[in-house]
Amino acid sequence: MKNGAHVEIESVSHRYSPRGPLILEDVNLKIEPGEQIALVGRSGCGKSTLLQITAGMVRPRSGSVWIDGREVTRPSSKWNMMFQKPSLYPWMNVNQNAALGMKFAGASELAKERIPELLELVQMSEYGDRNVQLLSGGQQQRVALARSIATDPELLLLDEPFSSLDVLTRRNLQRDVVQIAQDRQITLVIVTHDTEEAVSMADRIVLMAPDPGRLIRSFEIDLGLERDPRSPEFKKIQDALLADLTAVAPDPMTEGPRIRD
Repeated sequence: MKNGAHVEIESVSHRYSPRGPLILEDVNLKIEPGEQIALVGRSGCGKSTLLQITAGMVRPRSGSVWIDGREVTRPSSKWNMMFQKPSLYPWMNVNQNAALGMKFAGASELAKERIPELLELVQMSEYGDRNVQLLSGGQQQRVALARSIATDPELLLLDEPFSSLDVLTRRNLQRDVVQIAQDRQITLVIVTHDTEEAVSMADRIVLMAPDPGRLIRSFEIDLGLERDPRSPEFKKIQDALLADLTAVAPDPMTEGPRIRD
């Protein structure tokens, strides 16, 4: 069985223009194969930028990202990203959208065999011929998930893909993504500002502070696969995470100093 990707983020700092504000400052992070990491912080702390740099979609101003010993300079089918919106092609059906990644990777023939299996995995077998415009938001994200894992990636990067979904759909997808990642030995990196989502999906949470974005704390989550947000153990971890998040980045509508390194 394959192992998930080993990721090393080394001294990454970034600004989008030479004189623009510093978005990320000296970010260092190691992610072990098969690990499930949540990057948590308020909006604007650079979480999504860090994810895009890791995916090879953005080149950092300084520093580097290495996946399995190879420096990341461009996107790859071995590390895929899910966004807040499914970004499906509305004129295509479910089968066609799910197969896009394999088509771009030059594996169209293999897609004919694999897509039915993947749609079953994401509980969309009955919808293969349906136009994606006729699907609910949760169903569209399941199609996006099938597309993301069709190329058999070693790393899956999630940029808050469930944030616009209702509570029940979001919880079901969170559970299913974690199960698929564990079964397929995929390293998982989740960007979120939702503390419940972080505790639900991650086995390690990394807290980010803003202005500029930087990593300030990392801690392990040991709750097993089946996690009940109503349990005392879950609530204890969530409350501690929320307290830390508030301490490093208080609500901008209230006064109070931010903790600096």
